[in-house]
Amino acid sequence: MKNARGLAATTVAGIAVLMVAGCAPKAQSTEEKGAGPPRPVPYAGVEDLPEKLAADGTTIVVGDPAAATTVRLYEDPRCPVVEEFEATGAPALREMTLRREAKTEYTFASFRDDRVGGDGSKRAVNALRAALDESKFTEYHAVLFENMAENELAGGYTTASLLELAGQVEGLRSKTFDSAVATMKYKDFVTASEKTYEAADADDPRGPGTPTVAINGTRITDDLYGRLFEKESFDQLLNSAHNQPQTG
Repeated sequence: MKNARGLAATTVAGIAVLMVAGCAPKAQSTEEKGAGPPRPVPYAGVEDLPEKLAADGTTIVVGDPAAATTVRLYEDPRCPVVEEFEATGAPALREMTLRREAKTEYTFASFRDDRVGGDGSKRAVNALRAALDESKFTEYHAVLFENMAENELAGGYTTASLLELAGQVEGLRSKTFDSAVATMKYKDFVTASEKTYEAADADDPRGPGTPTVAINGTRITDDLYGRLFEKESFDQLLNSAHNQPQTG
């Protein structure tokens, strides 16, 4: 995306690029964290955002279908770098989505389970899919990342913790939702989503790492990656893409 690349020359020198590699199936020293990022703040109006499962069966789409800008996100619910992104840069995307200027396509990975042990990523992805059935995906997604650090310290998401967190989303808990979480109703979706994530990087069969962000089909990498972790700079990237006329 030439317009986004052109912004590199104006990147503030102090923007941290500590998370350049993100979470990946291979070991990365960049994952060490200090006190952690500030928690994301839920935003008014989120319950009115359209959300649906795309025709491919693995992409969850949030936002106005007619929005001019499309942002593709690859996330693992147990990745601390995704938590960093959700707390820092992602609010810019949420605001743009609420203005009906952008829509977000989520693909969820679950490789962190294999790396750090447990099945928390898989259980969280299953629960997110179940929340979509109740039209509560966006709100539940926000709650999960607000509470990720505490759950990781306790060993990762469990059925009990996922249900407890669902209680923070008005109208989400029900016999149907609770059963879907407890029985891993969407385990096939979890597996398919991981495979879609792995196929997203032509150069690495393990996948591109999380978070990976693409704006209107162009992946944010290299010198621009650090801009994902600051609201103002990510907002600049988003608006630059949004204001650039799309060509067929």
